Amino acid sequence: MRAVLQRVIESRVVVDGQVVGEIGPGWLVLLGVGHGDSLEIARWVAEKCVHLRGFNDDAGKMNRSVLDVGGSMLVVSQFTLYGDCSRGRRPGFDKAAPPEMAKSLYLAFCDQIREYGVRVEQGIFQADMKVSLINDGPVTLLVEREAAAAVF
Repeated sequence: MRAVLQRVIESRVVVDGQVVGEIGPGWLVLLGVGHGDSLEIARWVAEKCVHLRGFNDDAGKMNRSVLDVGGSMLVVSQFTLYGDCSRGRRPGFDKAAPPEMAKSLYLAFCDQIREYGVRVEQGIFQADMKVSLINDGPVTLLVEREAAAAVF
């Protein structure tokens, strides 16, 4: 599972001309689900994102989490995070999870964040979304946990 976190002053996602998710200060999370990802991995990535100290304290150091600053999270599914650009000119998406599995783990990820008391807004899974944001910093971080390789 891959989560790209962008620290934002504000962010929103629009589908068919309608705002479907909008936050003030917090994290915009672009979430990709890969083959082999599990509920355990979704919980681990969610916990890491919620507690990641990416917000400044009074001394200007990144020592505060989204919980500490009372921020929100806008989570947008993005299978293209598993795009493989190593060959040819068009990315391949063989490493992305199938839609049914990805949606289930995307929703579980959002639910886990809510359990920590963070306000979560979401995009619409598999929709053509227009995402806007005002970066803060800019600060962009990657949280990733790959599924363990199968042993035969």
